[in-house]
Parts: sequence; C-alpha cells; structure tokens
Amino acid sequence: MPSRFIALTFALFLALPVALVAAAAVAQGTNVAFGGLKADTRLPVEVTSENLTVDQTDGSATFAGDVLVKQGEMRIEADSVRVEYDTTGKAIARLHASGGVLVVNATDAAQAESAVYTIASGEVVMTGNVLLTQGQATIRGAALVINLQTGTGRIEGGVTTTFTPGGN
Repeated sequence: MPSRFIALTFALFLALPVALVAAAAVAQGTNVAFGGLKADTRLPVEVTSENLTVDQTDGSATFAGDVLVKQGEMRIEADSVRVEYDTTGKAIARLHASGGVLVVNATDAAQAESAVYTIASGEVVMTGNVLLTQGQATIRGAALVINLQTGTGRIEGGVTTTFTPGGN
C-alpha cells in the first residue's frame, strides 16, 4: 500500500472520535466534563467591586462595577453581582451575576449574559449566549449548568461546538 494511503487512513481513524463528539454536541443538549471548573465550594467567597449597595428589606447586597468573585482557584467576573443570603442572614445562599459574566478556573472558561451560583449545591447556571472554552475546543448554547463539586455540566439550547483537529 502506498504510504500516503496509510497516512490518510490513519488520519481519518484519529479524526473519527472528534467528528462523533462534534455531531453529538450539535444536538439540543450535551453533557460535558468540566474538570477545570471543579472547585471546593466550602472555601471562603471573596468579592471586590467599585460599589456596594445593601438592601435591608430583602437582606441582599449588590456589588457593581468590575466585580470579581473568588473562591479558591475559581473566579467569577461580572458587571454586577447580587448576593442573596440564607434565612439566617449570616451565610451566602446565591450569587446572581449579570453583564459580561465570565467563570474561570484552571483550563476552562465560560462566558454568558448572566449566571446564578448556588453555594450549597455548587451549581452554576449560566444563561444567554453561553460560550464554553476548553483548550482549543469551544461549545456554544443557550444555557450551561455546571456542578463545581463534581466538575460536570450540561449545555443546552442550540448547541454548537468547534474542535481543532490535532488540538488538545
């Protein structure tokens, strides 16, 4: 057999798993591993911003302007983050981020228009023009649900993915 034919056959064999994964991701919803977005949700949450407004009536606090939320290696950036406390008023229940939301940890990054992070469950629900980047691969969809405790997630709604052949 000519070496060119063998090389082409081998290249097609290597590309097949990527093509199958890409085809599956074009479906309405797809599960994705988020090893890079796995985080220890028991660590302290640190928030920095330009402004802080506290609402005593509903027990919330709103950070605005270059908001940065850090928890261990994970960070969330947004234009605004509203902190919702639990019924005791002493612990954070949820973070509601809006405006240019970016969730980053290790090698993975996800962008969206808004996100809700429920601290106790470690669940982040991102909505609005979601873009997940893992190395050279990208996945787009309407919504992304990440479980930070397990490092798994699901992207839904018009899922489209792009893989670079030979990329990691």
